[in-house]
Amino acid sequence: MSKALSGVRILDMTHVQSGPSCTQVLAWLGADVIKVELPGRGDITRSQLRDLPDVDSLYFTMLNCNKRSVTVNTKTDGGKEVFSSLIKHCDVLVENFAPGALDRQGFDWDTIHSINPRIIYASIKGFGPGPYFDFKAYETVAQAMGGAMSTTGFEDGPPTSTGAQIGDSGTGIHLVAAILAALFQRTNTGRGQRVEVAMQDAVLNLCRVKMRDQQRLSHGALDEYPNNEFGDTVPRSGNASGGGQPGWALRCSPGGPNDYIYCIIQPQGWKPWMELIGREDLIEDQGYATPKARLDKLTEIFSMLEEWTLKHTKAEVMSMLNKHDIPCGPILDMKELIEDEALNGREVVVEVPHPQRGSFITVGCPLRLSDSPVDVKSSPLLGEHTQEVLAEVMGLDDKAVQKLRDDGAV
Repeated sequence: MSKALSGVRILDMTHVQSGPSCTQVLAWLGADVIKVELPGRGDITRSQLRDLPDVDSLYFTMLNCNKRSVTVNTKTDGGKEVFSSLIKHCDVLVENFAPGALDRQGFDWDTIHSINPRIIYASIKGFGPGPYFDFKAYETVAQAMGGAMSTTGFEDGPPTSTGAQIGDSGTGIHLVAAILAALFQRTNTGRGQRVEVAMQDAVLNLCRVKMRDQQRLSHGALDEYPNNEFGDTVPRSGNASGGGQPGWALRCSPGGPNDYIYCIIQPQGWKPWMELIGREDLIEDQGYATPKARLDKLTEIFSMLEEWTLKHTKAEVMSMLNKHDIPCGPILDMKELIEDEALNGREVVVEVPHPQRGSFITVGCPLRLSDSPVDVKSSPLLGEHTQEVLAEVMGLDDKAVQKLRDDGAV
């Protein structure tokens, strides 16, 4: 069966997380992703946070599945020739270098476009044009400057980053959408184009509900927030749901660090909630019976619910609440997720064979297409496919490739 992106060739000049998270999704969707790395070193994450000596790290393997690796030194004449040929034969070039890095090597947009007018040149940068454009950006920097950290945490605590990599992988997913749109537009125009996503912009896009609340503040306090006081900016609101229905993380038995369940109080759920905890007297009580009446009592109500959840495990609470269609979700830690039978059964969590480490566990493709199933394959070893790709793309024989190796070009 052909894949959704069969026939699309990606020149992957990315490193670390934001770029590789994008190109890995494209590879999962069937594109031929050729990862270009420096000879002898490769992507820096191959050696970062290693758990086994002289073996590609999990940092690298979990972000580079289903790709091919070639090594090219674009500082040499031979390397420039190889790179130019790859540009000529690829549909998309993806990079997340510092601004101007490829330009300084002689491959600015005009040059790339002249080599291949149909190519899509896709970039991730920390910031868009403006005062921050040349600044370096990392995951938590993007969270800080995109609005996430100012709105995450508790009212009396410091700004907090989220464990979800919304700066890096979140931007990568945004770039996937942009690349696919550009490829579709090319079917009508025949032309390639520049595509760019800034990490700050992507994080802010994911924080749009907080921008909503910033504007609502001009009309008074945000009643669904648990905060007692409001200034002129959206406050940190702990585990409040942030939506129209109140929610909170409630402790469960036996009281471990992740023995919590997140619970929502919807209007239709009030009666079954009160029946479960033995407070039927509050079902019709006018001080509690309506969502509006409960708004100023949410701290008291969630404390009351927690007295009940503390008597049960989070799995037991989830089972009982779902019988009454009460929205809830236990806090699942990484060990629980790796061991989850349903996630393994659906290949959301997969074990992948690896030539050096034996195998590793990773997250499978979260996108499900009925006509484009995904078989998650191991990340490539450094330069594993150099010979294969240069023969396939440039028509070079073994002798020609060996000369390039001897010259330090690949």
